[in-house]
Amino acid sequence: MSADRVGIVLVSHSAAVAAAVAELARGLAGGGDLAPVAATGGGPDGGLGTSAALIAAAAQDVDAGAGVAVLVDLGSAVLTVKALLAEGDELPEGTRLVDAPFVEGAVAALVTASAGGDLDAVAAAASEAYAYRKV
Repeated sequence: MSADRVGIVLVSHSAAVAAAVAELARGLAGGGDLAPVAATGGGPDGGLGTSAALIAAAAQDVDAGAGVAVLVDLGSAVLTVKALLAEGDELPEGTRLVDAPFVEGAVAALVTASAGGDLDAVAAAASEAYAYRKV
């Protein structure tokens, strides 16, 4: 793993969903030397929900000094990440909540981060996934 790559955290209310999206993103990103990506989901008891502690740990795990892009699935995950960002000391410096669709945004973020894009480029690529039309 290159020390200058943006890390990506995928936060879902379900650990299984987060892990599946991470697996899909890794597969579609083409393998090779990928940027670090962590999947976290569910509450501390293993049920549905979000956990600030699990999110903070995942962000620390993928932080290589170039920033961390956090993508979330639903409302309370957004609130949990916003609360962590407001606290200011739980997440690595340069952590950003990215407004993006969860699946398409995860793929775009990982591809861009793996290609060496900075945090602005990773966030932009993930956000641009809103424009992907299916019909």
